[in-house]
Amino acid sequence: MDALMSLFEGFTHALTPMNLLWVLVGCFLGTAVGVLPGLGSSMAVALLLPMTFALDPTGAFIMFAGVYFGGLFGDSTMAILMNTPGQASAIASTFEGHKMAKAGRAPQALATAAIGAFIGGFISCFLVVFVAPALADLSTSFGPAEFFALALFAFVATSSVVADSVLKGLTALVLGIGITVIGIDSVSGTERFTLGVPELFDGVSLVTVTVGVLALGEVFFIASRIRRQTKDNTINSSGRPFLSRKEVGEALPAWLRGTAIGLPFGVIPVGGADVPTFMAYGLERKLDSRRKDPQFGKGAIRGLAAPEAAGSATTGIAMGALLALGLPISATAAIMLAAFRQYGIQPGPLLFDRSPELVWGLLASFFVAMIVLLIINLPFAPLWAKLLKIPDPYLYGGIAVFCGLGIYATSASTFELLILLGIGVLSFVLKRYGVPLAPLMIGMVLGPLAESNLRDSLLASGGDASTLVSSPITIVIYVVLIAALVYTGIGRVLARKRQKQTTSRASDSAESISL
Repeated sequence: MDALMSLFEGFTHALTPMNLLWVLVGCFLGTAVGVLPGLGSSMAVALLLPMTFALDPTGAFIMFAGVYFGGLFGDSTMAILMNTPGQASAIASTFEGHKMAKAGRAPQALATAAIGAFIGGFISCFLVVFVAPALADLSTSFGPAEFFALALFAFVATSSVVADSVLKGLTALVLGIGITVIGIDSVSGTERFTLGVPELFDGVSLVTVTVGVLALGEVFFIASRIRRQTKDNTINSSGRPFLSRKEVGEALPAWLRGTAIGLPFGVIPVGGADVPTFMAYGLERKLDSRRKDPQFGKGAIRGLAAPEAAGSATTGIAMGALLALGLPISATAAIMLAAFRQYGIQPGPLLFDRSPELVWGLLASFFVAMIVLLIINLPFAPLWAKLLKIPDPYLYGGIAVFCGLGIYATSASTFELLILLGIGVLSFVLKRYGVPLAPLMIGMVLGPLAESNLRDSLLASGGDASTLVSSPITIVIYVVLIAALVYTGIGRVLARKRQKQTTSRASDSAESISL
C-alpha cells in the first residue's frame, strides 16, 4: 500500500503541464530516432545529455525515460516495414514481422508490435513500483565488497557473454576503464596518465566520451560507407491499425509469455533486451513446430508479439534496477546513470529517501509514456517511415553539429572539442572492426564505482583480499557469474560444432555433385 500511495503522489508530479510536455518530447524523439537506421535511444540520450542541464532533474529524467521506451517502438517500426532493425533488440522482430508486412499485413504487424510493447512495458512498470523499493532495501545490506562484486559481474557479463568475441568485448571494457583513471587520483593525489597536460588533471568528461562514442563515432562510420542510390522499398502501411478478435486471441498468449521471459533480464547485465527477445522468439518457434499447421516463416503473429513484449518488459525492469541498485544493463541505461551523476544524484537506497519526488514522479511517468507511445505509434507509423527520406548528409551533418555545440556549451573549452574528436575517431575504429561499444560505456560508468569500492574493501580489511568473497551476497554473485560464463561457453562450443558439421556436410554434398 505504501508503494501505491507513493505512486499516486508521483502522478501528481508527472502530470504537471511541464512534465507532461517532457514526456511527449521524449516519446516523439525516441520514436523518431529509433526509426532511423543506425541511430537509437542511446545516441538520443547522449545528444540530449549536455543540453538538459538547464532542466530540473525530474523533467530531464522523465524525458530520458520517454526516449528510452520510444526507441523500442521506433526500432520495431523499421524492422517491420524495411527489414532494417535500428538496434539489435529489434532483430528478432524482423523474422516474422517483415513477412507479415510483405504479405499485406503491415498495419496488423505494427499494431501487434505496439500493443506488445505496451503490454510488456505496462506490466513491468507496475512490477517496478513494488520491486524497486524492495531492491533498494536489499541494497542497504550491500557494502564495498558487494558493490565491487556487482560491478565486476556487469563488467564480465557485458564484455564476454554479450559480445560475439570475448577478446573484443574485453578490449572495449579495458578502454572504458582506462579512460576513467585519467586525471588526479582522489586518494593519493598523484597524476595518472595525464601526460603533463593540465586540462586532463580533472579527467575526461563522461559527457564528452558518451557523445563521442555513441554519436560522433556513428557519424564517422556512416560517412565512411559508400552508398549507392537504391529504390525505396518501404512497404505500404496503410490499412486498419488494429487487430481482429482472432488476431488478438492468437497474439495474447505470446505477449504474456514474452513478458514473462523479459522481466528477469531487467536486472541481469547481459546487454539489455537483445537476449530475451531472441529467447522469446525461439520459444514461440518451438511451440509453433508442434502445431498441425505451423505458421512460422509465413508471417506468424506470435513470432512478432513475443519479442516485442519481451524487449519492453526488460526495459521497464531495467529502469527499476537502475534506480534501486545503480546497475545499468545496457548502453542507454549507462548513459542515464551518467546523467544522474552529472546532477549530483547517486541511484540506490538513499535515492528513495532523499529524492522521493524524483523517483516516484519518474516511475509514474513510465505509465504515461506507455500510453503516449501507443497513441502515437498505432495511427502514425506511416509518418515515422517518411523520416527515412531525409538525406544522410543532412541528417548526420546535423548530428555532428549538435555534438560540437552540446560539448562546447557545457565546457566552453576547445580542448574538450579536441577530446570529442579523438573519442569519435576511436569509436569509428572500434565500430569498423566490430568491437562492441556497450562494454566501453559500462566500463566508463562503473569503473570509478568498482575502483573506489575495491579500495574501501581492502583498506577496511588491512589488505586482506579474502574480504571480497566473505559475505553470502558476494558468493552468490560470483557463483551466478561463473554459471553464466560456463553456460555461455558451452553454448558457443556446441554452436561451433554444429557450424563445422554443417560446413562439412555442405562440402561433401558439393563434392558428390561434382563427381
